[in-house]
Amino acid sequence: MKDVITIGEAMIVFNPNATGPMKFVNGFHKHIAGAELNLVTGCARLGLETGYITHLGNDEFGKSIRTFIKGEGIDATEIKLVDRYPTSLNFKEIMEDGSVKTFYYRDKSPTLTMTPDGLNEAYIKQAKVLHVTGIFPAIGGQNMNVLLRALEIAKQHGVKVSFDPNIRLKMWSKEEARKTLLEILPYVDILLAGDEEMEIIIGEKDPARIIEKIRAMGVSCIAVKQGEHGSVGCYQGKIVHSEVVKATKVVDTVGAGDGFNAGFLYGYLRDWSLERTLHFANTIGSMVVGVIGDNEGLPYYEDVQERLGEVERVER
Repeated sequence: MKDVITIGEAMIVFNPNATGPMKFVNGFHKHIAGAELNLVTGCARLGLETGYITHLGNDEFGKSIRTFIKGEGIDATEIKLVDRYPTSLNFKEIMEDGSVKTFYYRDKSPTLTMTPDGLNEAYIKQAKVLHVTGIFPAIGGQNMNVLLRALEIAKQHGVKVSFDPNIRLKMWSKEEARKTLLEILPYVDILLAGDEEMEIIIGEKDPARIIEKIRAMGVSCIAVKQGEHGSVGCYQGKIVHSEVVKATKVVDTVGAGDGFNAGFLYGYLRDWSLERTLHFANTIGSMVVGVIGDNEGLPYYEDVQERLGEVERVER
């Protein structure tokens, strides 16, 4: 049985070798990313059993991503390499303050070859948690139908559904995002969302109002990410605000939310208290921003323990 599986699009990301506007950058370093892949990578490094469902291009980039996934200990049996659909690319612009802009090249995503009938029901039903995001349906095609079928399978077999809206306004409008993501919410058990994203979806940015509205939709576990203001969670009728964990240094903010999600799901699956789970998740988010790359900063469990002061590392 897998602890966490996900369905999504993995990409090759080119990070600049210098900060500043991308038009003045002359070199890039190849990395591997994708919100869903970042999530299961974070979970795997914490010690959870994970799996990934996707289609990649049958090219050198797709093979590189598959090798990375296997190397992280993520199950790759539901990954397929397809012809005539190149693996998606993403170029990043990183400024001196760590802020990031992304430039996508994913119009012919290999995930567009996925079909609802092509999903392996047996694979989905053996998981404890299915994690999905709003990025997969934003890609286009029949990806929303594929996602809805995965959600139906999960609900039929008692698999918990975790959802991060991950709204990318370079991929669709606020109106398109709102309409589509509201269709997903009835399937959700665990909502992991930014306050600004929820303002787009339900017109509320205040965590208390978000929690009130989302609980009325039947979502049992909620975490609202507020960046520098920490996070607010609600579970089993209890609402907790967890203060932000200050980062040692901010060099790249991409992947922090995915790291938070991994930490939250770890605590959820370990049946930790909401307070401990939120603090653990906030800590991972603060660690991720200190490393350039979408998933390079995702820590192993012992790294988080050291940051929390639970263990002492002897370097030499």
